[in-house]
Amino acid sequence: MPGFLFKQESIAIDGVADLMIRSLLDKQQFADPLGEAESLGISSAAWPLFGLLWPSGLHLAELMAKRAMVVDESILEIGCGLGLASLVSHRRGGLVTASDSHPLAGSFLLENLRLNELPPLRYCHGNWAKQVAGQALSGRVPSVQGRFDLIIGSDVLYERDEEGLLAAFIAKHALPASQVMIIDPDRGNRAAFSKRMAALGYSLQDSPIKTSASAEALAYKGRLLHYTRSHSGQIHRC
Repeated sequence: MPGFLFKQESIAIDGVADLMIRSLLDKQQFADPLGEAESLGISSAAWPLFGLLWPSGLHLAELMAKRAMVVDESILEIGCGLGLASLVSHRRGGLVTASDSHPLAGSFLLENLRLNELPPLRYCHGNWAKQVAGQALSGRVPSVQGRFDLIIGSDVLYERDEEGLLAAFIAKHALPASQVMIIDPDRGNRAAFSKRMAALGYSLQDSPIKTSASAEALAYKGRLLHYTRSHSGQIHRC
């Protein structure tokens, strides 16, 4: 992978065995020789964010490590980045599809599968702004298709999303009876998102997450937003 530097480290996840993860060295990395990221609206400043391990992503991975496995449950991770939660669920036997809009997310995921001697995992391009509008993302990687029992994500409420594109993407890919679990680092956009999810028939269980600093990790303050919709729930437009 020319054009940038990366590191490889063992990541401890409470509840499962450690994972070996290759990530970008730091936030100063950037390489877009073919302009793929630029064509997707990814700036040079935002380019490296997919390739770093973020606290919310670690909390999502821990959640999936401890959550009871459901037979034949289909799982979609949105904005997966390095896909830590997807890797955890995949290793536990989950039917996982990882997705992200970054053109290199798939290749990093492939390398991390190899490092951990894991079987192939389905990866798709997933960009809620473009896919809701019906735009294709890439000719090399398929876009997210189908509907899922569980949709998960970490720190995906970073934009105001006044058009409700994320909720519309979820509406397109969630089964009538489904769950959505988002780890959010207390960003200010969750109230508007939750209102849109309620309009789709989801009830919300909002659980605070607060951990103290340790030798291995910084202090963290955020929330688990757990949305649930049953078969009998009414589905409305956003």
